[in-house]
This record gives sequence, structure tokens and C-alpha cells, in this order.
Amino acid sequence: MSLQLAALPIHAQYNADNFIEKLLKKHPERFSAILQNPEKYKVQVLYTKIDRNKNNIPHFTTHAYRVNTGEYFYPASTVKLPAVALAFEKLNKLGIDKYTPMFTDAVRPEQTAVKADTSSEDGLPSVAHYAKKILLASDNDAFNRLYEFIGQEEFNDSLHRKGFKDSRILHRLDSPIGPENNRYTNPIRFEKDGKIVFEQPAKYDEKEFNAPGPILLGQGYMKDGALVNEPFDFTKKNFFPLEEQHRLLKTLFFPDQVPASQRFNLTEDDYRFMYQYMSQFPVETSFPASYTDDYYDGFVKFLLFGATKTRLPRHIRLFNKCGDAYGFLLDNAYVADFEKGIEFMVTAVIYCNADGVFNDNKYDYDTVGFPFMANLGKTIFEYELDRKRPNRPDLSRFEVEYDK
Repeated sequence: MSLQLAALPIHAQYNADNFIEKLLKKHPERFSAILQNPEKYKVQVLYTKIDRNKNNIPHFTTHAYRVNTGEYFYPASTVKLPAVALAFEKLNKLGIDKYTPMFTDAVRPEQTAVKADTSSEDGLPSVAHYAKKILLASDNDAFNRLYEFIGQEEFNDSLHRKGFKDSRILHRLDSPIGPENNRYTNPIRFEKDGKIVFEQPAKYDEKEFNAPGPILLGQGYMKDGALVNEPFDFTKKNFFPLEEQHRLLKTLFFPDQVPASQRFNLTEDDYRFMYQYMSQFPVETSFPASYTDDYYDGFVKFLLFGATKTRLPRHIRLFNKCGDAYGFLLDNAYVADFEKGIEFMVTAVIYCNADGVFNDNKYDYDTVGFPFMANLGKTIFEYELDRKRPNRPDLSRFEVEYDK
């Protein structure tokens, strides 16, 4: 299917050459079922080739397949990546170190407090440890704590000011509290050496971030153990369109190559932190200690590796944030092979819900989603292996030590 340029924001610059579709058609054994009915699977893909000049300055060529901001998909855990960036940015504005203990209080029945975090090295919660748990294992509670620190209005306004104007981050994850209660955020304080360095009061955000119209998907949904035979309402759910996810990735990995107005106010240590934990396997960390036993290498590495539980190569790294919920499977990744000198970016979503029923825990991730993501990453990686590039990239900026 050709690119629907009319549906894209005006700042998006893609090649309408059907490059991705042609590439996938070369592998019918991998993609024939998807290509025969891409509307059914709601597939969207963005792929950026990166070529460096002799001074290591990157040039980007982006190809799109079925990218359409008007076609809703639930973004699941991919919303956690901007949460980390915005939380670090807010700390920098306040002059607070990201490792400073952060304590969350509760003033409403639906809210919960956090006084300790036994999974951290010092036993205390902090923005840094929440961010680490998000990037290593996609921890939902960690995202919720950053959401409460940033606040719904500030979260959305900050993204919109940076040009991510179609995104709507409206709620905590894995939480039943509903749209109205998600506008309330908890009181938070930061303490250092027993002294309070910053207090943020509880807040209610009155500003509304509404979808352009009702978003109704599927044939039915489960509620209280019974099937409701009507479409499921996503109108008040999060939205993070593919083009903006892909552009966020470029903004974080190539900040000098985007307009200053789109950049996050991050330190070099913030970037190093994000690069480390976006690419680190859970088994490579000591804290949380449980990650070594609970998670395998491919746990949150969908592109290229799918859901494989085998040990993955250490010279190939996915700097990514993936997600899966309501039958939508996503990944947003900068991929680097440090041995072969390969780098590229891919962002993709596929819908894996053949029966059209939500909340029934009957999704086709294993049979449709994970194989598609693995094959997509593999196909693009194979293309990157074969294509000639003018200069071998210097990827030292993204090489980090996986020490804890």
C-alpha cells in the first residue's frame, strides 16, 4: 500500500517510494499474510537509513509504510520513553540530581504512597531508579510515579511545545482509576541528607486534552467477566502516533540534528543513562536483583529478536522502548551493530487481535506480532548488511559500560 501523505503532519519528510513494501515483498515467507491484508493488522512502519560523512555527521533517509496519524493505535508502554526524558528535564530545571530520593504521598482514595523501594541499591525511590526500571523492564508503577511527578498538563504541554502536537498522555498504566482521577496527581517531595530540597503539592489539572472525535474499535470487550457486544472506547486513552515516536527517537539520539525547539534539556549524563538502560539486558544489572532471574534477554526487545528466550549477541544492541496492550504490539528502536558498523532506526506497530474483542487476554502476539517484529528487524538488518555506505560510522557515543 502506498504512503498516505495527506494524513501526515506537515513537518514529516518521508520518501513516498514504497521502499518498505518492496523490501517486505522480497520475503513472502515472512510477510505474505500481513501484506495481503495490512488494514486488518493496522501495520505502520517507519525506517530511517543513516549515512555518515567523513566528519561522522549523519544524513537521514526515512521510508514509511502505511503511516497515518488518523489511524488510532493504543501506544501501550511506548509512552514511557518521553516520561523519562521529561522527568529528567524537569529535574534539571529544578536543579535536583536524578538520584535524589523522591517520596510520593497519597491524599485521595485512589492514590498510593511510596516511602521506600527495596529493589534499589539504597532502598529508596528516585527518578533515576524509576527510569532504570522503565527502560530495563518496562515497569508500569515506575511510569506512574514519573507521570505523577511531571503532571498530566505539563506532560502534554511540554511535548506539544517540542512539536509533538498530536500526542495525548492522559493516564497512568495498569490502573483502573479512570479519566477524571488521572487528572489528580500526588504530592511529592525530594529529600537529601534528611532535608527537604523540593516539595510539589497535590494538583488537579483542569486543562483538557481531547481526541478530535470518538475512537471506537473492535467488536466487543469483556467487562466484569461478561462480553459486551459493542466497540471498545479508546477516546480517553493515551495516543502517541508513530511519526512522533520515531521523531522522539531521533531527538534523543541525534539532538544536534533536530531544531533546538524540539530538544530536551538533558545533560550528557542523562543521555548516557538513557543509552545504557535502553540497550542493557535485564540480566546485566544488579539492581533490581530480581531482574537477573525474572527476565530473559529478549524480554523487551521485539524488533529483530521477537520473543526469543535464547541468549542474544552482545555486539548488537537495540536502544528501544516497546509496548504491548489491547492487542497492539509496538517497538521504537535505534539499532546498532558495533562490530559491523551498522546503525538505523525503526518504529513499528501491528494489531494482533483476530476476534476483535478487548480485555479477553486472547491476543495473537505469539503467532502474529512477535514473528512480524522479529522478521521486520531481520529483513532491515539484512538489507543494512548488504548496502554500501560512504563511511563507517563512529558509534562511540552509544557505547556504554553495562556495569550495574
